[in-house]
Formats: sequence, C-alpha cells, structure tokens
Amino acid sequence: MKFTTFGLMAALMVVLAGCTDDQASKESSTAALEQESMVKVNTVMASPVVDAKAYTIIAKKGMLPVHDDVTLPVWSFNQAIPGPELRVQVGDTVKIKLQNELEEPVSIHWHGYPVPNAMDGIPGVTQDAVAAGKEFVYEFKATIPGTYWYHSHQDSVNQLDMGLYGSFVVEDPNEQYDRDYTLMLDEWMSQTAVDSASEEKREEEGHAAMEGMDHGKEMQEQSHSSDMNHDEQQAADGEHEEGGMDHSKMNMMKMEGHDMSMYDLYTINGRTGDSTSKLMVKEGEKVRLRLINAGYITHRMHLHGHEFKVIALDGQPVNSPATITDQALAIAPGERIDIEFVANNPGSWWLEEHGSDERVKGMRTLIQYEGEEAADRSNADEVLPEFDPVLYGKQADTKFALKQNYDQQVHMDLDTAMKDGEMVYTINGKVFPDTDRISVKKGEKVMVTFVNQSMTEDHPMHLHGHFFQVLSKNGKPLQGSPMIKDTLNVRPGETYVVAFEADNPGDWMFHCHDLHHASAGMVTDVQYKDYKSNYVPDPLAGNKPE
Repeated sequence: MKFTTFGLMAALMVVLAGCTDDQASKESSTAALEQESMVKVNTVMASPVVDAKAYTIIAKKGMLPVHDDVTLPVWSFNQAIPGPELRVQVGDTVKIKLQNELEEPVSIHWHGYPVPNAMDGIPGVTQDAVAAGKEFVYEFKATIPGTYWYHSHQDSVNQLDMGLYGSFVVEDPNEQYDRDYTLMLDEWMSQTAVDSASEEKREEEGHAAMEGMDHGKEMQEQSHSSDMNHDEQQAADGEHEEGGMDHSKMNMMKMEGHDMSMYDLYTINGRTGDSTSKLMVKEGEKVRLRLINAGYITHRMHLHGHEFKVIALDGQPVNSPATITDQALAIAPGERIDIEFVANNPGSWWLEEHGSDERVKGMRTLIQYEGEEAADRSNADEVLPEFDPVLYGKQADTKFALKQNYDQQVHMDLDTAMKDGEMVYTINGKVFPDTDRISVKKGEKVMVTFVNQSMTEDHPMHLHGHFFQVLSKNGKPLQGSPMIKDTLNVRPGETYVVAFEADNPGDWMFHCHDLHHASAGMVTDVQYKDYKSNYVPDPLAGNKPE
C-alpha cells in the first residue's frame, strides 16, 4: 500500500514537473519572441527615405544597437533611429498619420517648418497628445524648401531623448546633387554612465542625510524631469526586467540641474564610432550634407580633405556662400547646417567632431570614395577656427533692419537660478507658465533682444511657426549674408537682436531647445490677439507640452 501510494505520488510529480517544464518553456519562448521583436530597430546609416505625401508613422518600443557591444532601450518611429526621412517637393501636400503603439501619449512637432497652428503638435496647446492605441493625421502644404526635422513634443525632454525624432526635407526641384546625405547628431547615456550617476547620487544623498538634510525625497517628487534620459525613461515604464533600471535608480538620477557629461555616447544616425556607415561618393560628384542636431549638446563638426560651402542655415539659403576649409561647424541643439562640396580628393576622409572629451570619438563617419582604400587620420583633439555665420556670405536686401520702426520690441534676459531647492531657467526672472507672453496681431513686426546672463549655459532659442532674421550680435550689425533662422544659440554673455513678422496666426511656443532648460522654465508664448482656435484640451489626455 505504501509502495503503491509512493508510486502514484512519484508519477504525479513527474507529470507536474513536465507541466512546469512545459510552462517554463512557453514562457521562455514568449520572452525570446518579445526580445526578438524588440531588437528589430533600423540602425542603418541613412534612415529609409519615404514620400511624405501619404505615409504612416508608428511610435513603438525597441532596442537600439548603437555599437556592436552596446544596445540601448529606445522608443522609435517605424523602428528606425532616426525615424524615416520624410521627403517632399515644393508644392506637395504632406499627409502623415501618426499611430501610437507606446503606453505613453505622443505627438509630432515639425521643427522649423511654419505649419498651420493646428498642425504644430503641441499637446494641450494645438491638440491632445495621441493616446496609446490612437492616431492623428498631420496635413499641410510644403512651400518652403529646406532641411527640417520632426520629433515628439509630448514630454519632449524625455521622449526626444528616447529616440522619437526624424528628418523632414522639402526639396527644391531646381537644386540637383549627385549625393544628398542627412546626418542626425545625438547623444545618449550608456548603462555604465547610468550606474555611475546612480552610485554618485546615492553617496550624495547619504551624506545629506547624515547632515540632517532631506533633499533627496524632494528631488524624487519633483515633476521637473530634466535629467531623465533614455535609460531612465525605460525605467519609468517599469521595464527593468528587459534591461532598464528600476524606479529607485531612476529616482536617484533626478538630480538638481542636469549633468550633460553623463551623455557618454555620441551618435550619427543612431550609430557611434566605427559602427557608423560610410558615406559613399565618386570622384567628381557634387555632394550635399544636411547636419541636424537632435540632441542637447552643441557639436563641432570638421570635414577633412575638402573645401566646402555652407549653403543653408536652419534650411534657409545663404547668399553667395564662400568656399572654406578646415573650420569647425558648431551646431547647437535644434539647429541645422547644410554644406556642399565637390568630391575632388579621392581617398577616405573623416567627418568628425572636434573636442577634448573621449566621447567625441563616437561622432564621426567616413567620406569614402568608391574603389579607394587610402585611410585618413583623425585630428579630433586639434582646436580649429570656428565657422562664423555673422561674417559669412554677402549682404542682400532683407525685410528687416536695425533702424526701422517695429510694432513692439521684446527683451529676454535668459538666466539660471535656484528656486525651491532646484535649478530653474528663467526669462526675465520668471519661469513658465508665469513668463511674459508676447501678444501680437497679424502683420505686426516684432524685434526681440536675447541676452544670455547664465554663467555657463548656452540657450538655443527656438520659435515655433515662424522664421526670424538675425540683425546684430553683441551690438554689431551682421556683415555677411542675411541670416534667417528658427533656432539661434545664445552663448553666455552674448546679446543678439532678431526680428520676425507675425504672419502665421496661432498660439506658438518660444523656448530654449536644450529641452532640459525648457522643462525647467525657459518657455514663453507668441499669442495672436485675433486668433480663435476650435481646439478644447481634454483634461484627461495627460498633455505635457514640454
């Protein structure tokens, strides 16, 4: 009887073990399939070039191999980092459907392009953020050629950091190039940097606790999340089981201010260092490079072995560009610089960032002539003269001048301050939403003076829905080509005077495009007095315009 009972129990244990093994096998297979689906993120040098007259963009999660040894959790548009390169020609109608397969709401802002206000993609201002499982269609006419880009403007300091961006090019049919490459510059945090920052934060909080201080909890509870990066946002979604961090690590990373040194991986089109794809050319070809800074750090790029011309700033043409060589092109967050060169020096030549940090070695790619093997040498640690657009090109007739009548003049002191124990970024001593809004009527001409009073922080100021003309720098009128831009980097101690015409009715953001600064207060609005919107924000939509 004991033997029979034992035998039955043993048999039952075998069956149960088989079921357990089968369940474990199923779970393992499911996890493997999930992991396989996560890694299918397009990381080719040039993102897919697609026709933006009718196209669907899907926001979803993925894993990005920035290097053979480094893979990062990301959010992407159509499983590409950058997202698909959207191209149309002047006169085309852009029609983009955004579908959201993320758990968080998203949007698309058309950076630099003066779309109708309802298409600007600002949650709570022009539309509700697109919720999980929902979609939104953006439609507008493309009439102004140039290099632009698109990115999420929902909680943008984090969502852009996660990878939700891509390029948008409006082609001029009168411009012809043998090669036309778009390069999106960005910076990321590796897991090593995240772990290092977490350990440093733990030590700081421990020391503070010993002194009877309790800033740690205060910083964890702040809604300001300017220090969150790609890995932190992954943790915020509770994905630590897939390689991200848990909530305790994420909270420890929310430091006062933000430490840009923690971005230790620099990328071009989602790849770093030797993993970047080569830019192939043939001798005699005319080549255009569109450089877009999608990150939060200014990058100084150097083209080896060739003379070149800077033909556009923020997508707008430079008048009579001169041929230059061996100058560093400083591209601030949100800015674009287009250059043109003739491939007349066969070999293999670096396009690389210059600087003293080890991380700049990641931001480089090769201009590779077909059939050539000669290798170029990097000189990234050399200090090069910096390209100065104020002196470049030739003057021409313009819409604005320093000495003319303006309907209003606006002054913006850009500064850094401590408020309630945290770092904030101010306009005239105020933080958004308490900053002074610019109220205009259609047709008015507005002069704006930027003064950067921060000791160490650059402020790349970006105006939605409009271009502005740069009139002077540090009290001196521009001597070169008229400079038409939508994003202007104002360095510490600098003063710029710009002007724009109120020619696009709506409610438009005007903010620093180091989005850490914007999320911590450096935002204002340009509001048209005579504009009426039919949009009514949904209080339950979770809109986060910055």
